[in-house]
Amino acid sequence: MSTFERVVKILAEYDVETDALTPETTFESIGLDSLAIVEILMNCEDEFGVEIELEENPKTIGEFVALLDSIVD
Repeated sequence: MSTFERVVKILAEYDVETDALTPETTFESIGLDSLAIVEILMNCEDEFGVEIELEENPKTIGEFVALLDSIVD
């Protein structure tokens, strides 16, 4: 399973309609507020076994996937 697919799976837990998600999709456009984004980041840290710096502040799913790919062993 790709990083993108794993992130989409986590987003689905937040009642996000995942069928139309692309790397260009912004978190804002799918209705996620800052608290939900922090929760998603924490879930991804658990899923991928990494620590994500909140200062990174990715705006799109693609930016977030690229960030994860850059820090995953």
